[in-house]
Amino acid sequence: MQSKIIPPPLKPGDLLRVIAPSGAVRELEDFLRGVEIWRSRGYRVEISLEIDDKWGYLAGKDETRRHQLAEAWKDPACRGILCARGGYGSTRLLEDWTWQNSEDPKWLIGFSDVTALLWSLYNIGISSVHGPVLTTIAAEPDWSKQRLFDWVEGRSLAPLQGCGWGGGVVSGTLLPGNLTVATHLLNTPLQPSFDGVILALEDVTEAPYRIDRMLTQWRMSGELQKIRGIALGSFSRCEPPPNVPSFNVEEVLRDRLSDVNIPIVSDLPFGHDGSNAALPVGVQATLDAEHGILDITR
Repeated sequence: MQSKIIPPPLKPGDLLRVIAPSGAVRELEDFLRGVEIWRSRGYRVEISLEIDDKWGYLAGKDETRRHQLAEAWKDPACRGILCARGGYGSTRLLEDWTWQNSEDPKWLIGFSDVTALLWSLYNIGISSVHGPVLTTIAAEPDWSKQRLFDWVEGRSLAPLQGCGWGGGVVSGTLLPGNLTVATHLLNTPLQPSFDGVILALEDVTEAPYRIDRMLTQWRMSGELQKIRGIALGSFSRCEPPPNVPSFNVEEVLRDRLSDVNIPIVSDLPFGHDGSNAALPVGVQATLDAEHGILDITR
């Protein structure tokens, strides 16, 4: 479904709560720098987690992380939720999960593993932001940080420039996410409808054959054929194993997607390892595959 509810614009003085829905926080210095960036803009940032809390590769047991998310979402004073980092684990929180108080939506900001939360909110008609987490925002160029603040504070966004594959111009509902996480949501209750969607995908540390395997699953599921357009971000550290015959990731993307016969733009500045331009979830966008432009409508 198309998300229709965009949370109210943030303003200095608003309370933002920090959660760790996925992996354990390991990059403490980067995390603290990220918190300070938000505080320097006048926001009250409350850290709702124990930094040292770890359970295997997760930032605490499921019930602990689920409680963080629930308390932040239900808190009437909280206007936004900042995710500490990605990693793995947010999908585990969504088993038997219901978004309470959905009539009082607030911003949720994150990417990578946070895709599961973004798409779950999309399913109930609430927009969120695919954008830098606290451990990555300090490394963003100034224009990318400003882009994130522009959107959540109620301003419009400049178009993004990539590489057009041809196929014309299309408008649709923007649905950004991480390819690996999104693939594992297929044929589950968390899978959204892809009718009328411009799918925006990125990934990191996946060998080309694994990217191939995931895109082949999309093709065989029949879901890829429902999509209006595809916007591709960075696929970083996706090199093939050394001394093994392989395609590179760019060749895999071309091979698995170019015959779908929809507009595609690649090399857009979002994802891991490089600029991670904020992308709103569930808003109207236009994808121009002739000129390589992704334009978002407020």
